[in-house]
Amino acid sequence: MPDDAQGLAVTARNQDTAALLDAAVAAYCGLRRDTGDRLKDALAADGGMVMAQLLRGYFMLLFATRKGMARAAATASTINGANPREERHVAALAAWARGDLAAATAEWDAILALHPRDLVAVKLAQYGRFYLGDAASMLAATTRAITAWDERIPGYGYVLGCHAFALEEGGRYREAEAAGRRAVALGPADIWAAHAVAHVFEMEDRPEGGLAWIAANEARWGEINNFVFHVRWHRCLFLLALDRGAEALALYDREVRAESTDEYLDIANAVSLLWRLEQEGIEVGGRWQELAERARAHLDDRALAFADLHYLMALAAGGDVDGVEIWRAGSGGGDTAGQVMARVGRAIGDAALAHRHRDWRRVIDLLMPVRADIHAIGGSHAQRDLFAEMLIDAAAKAAPETAQALLAERIAERPRNHWARRQLARLEQR
Repeated sequence: MPDDAQGLAVTARNQDTAALLDAAVAAYCGLRRDTGDRLKDALAADGGMVMAQLLRGYFMLLFATRKGMARAAATASTINGANPREERHVAALAAWARGDLAAATAEWDAILALHPRDLVAVKLAQYGRFYLGDAASMLAATTRAITAWDERIPGYGYVLGCHAFALEEGGRYREAEAAGRRAVALGPADIWAAHAVAHVFEMEDRPEGGLAWIAANEARWGEINNFVFHVRWHRCLFLLALDRGAEALALYDREVRAESTDEYLDIANAVSLLWRLEQEGIEVGGRWQELAERARAHLDDRALAFADLHYLMALAAGGDVDGVEIWRAGSGGGDTAGQVMARVGRAIGDAALAHRHRDWRRVIDLLMPVRADIHAIGGSHAQRDLFAEMLIDAAAKAAPETAQALLAERIAERPRNHWARRQLARLEQR
């Protein structure tokens, strides 16, 4: 068998077709717009190449749609001739396609135990732990894997970027920033690594530094896919921290939601930003309608609890009463997403609906008991902070003593948090 760029055997026709696979994997890790084209090149040259077929199935699932799950399941069932490492990938693909993200992540972890230089497994294990809300395991996985890498191995920068993000989500901010900056130095267009550093600025409440960091790097992101919208969402969070909401709204139109895309992360970016802006008293006009229409098209997906909750918020804010009822009727099931919805997602969703209806006491009653479990929906600390702010916003209106306690706790954890100090000052004025 030929080897890939990291020295792992791949089931491929020859070394030339294996090189085409390497190009597709590098494009995927770099979040480049040409990722699909690179994969098509590999499959056109070698339709039986196992890892290329697996990538096709994985990419279907990354869209988090029910249609993609069905197509990925069909792909997994037709793969033949895999070597033992690739067989574990087939098992991971099949598990993920049936909605069992936990089982898929366990397969990727098993692959990395034997083959820590499997770049696809590194990326997908991080994805799995991220959306399982398991930051500790995410950091443990990258810590184990990176010991087998160094700068001489192609793809090292991408692994270092993954490690930087895991360090950040694990609260090890100094190490995370150093690793992220080093990864960007190795690959200037590595937006995932740059994004990890942006998260450090967010969690350390250094918005001016975050704005400068994004401005210094964004010229290199011309070939990046829609993930660039997410980093621009971070720019808006920095502006909000500085009480520059009007600028953030302008950037929403120009950078975050310049296109009416259908991808779940794009929709989540937009929903969480508009919600935050409204909580700050900024009118957002009719922008919710477009998001509600997009969200309604995803009512049958139920692939990620994180995505489903943002769809619900769009439906509620856009006034789609029927869509909300359809969502509530279907928010369950035995797969990973359904289990998360039963454990914590339904309470969060109902709290968002109560917030929309200005039933502040119900928001408090729903969110207070599940505060410690909100991480289970997946997403980053910065993304989930939307729900912490929602709880404090409701408490400020209906239970000032509770709001004071929550803000004191937040400031103790993040002494420089601009949002919390601003909310506390408003509360004291009242």
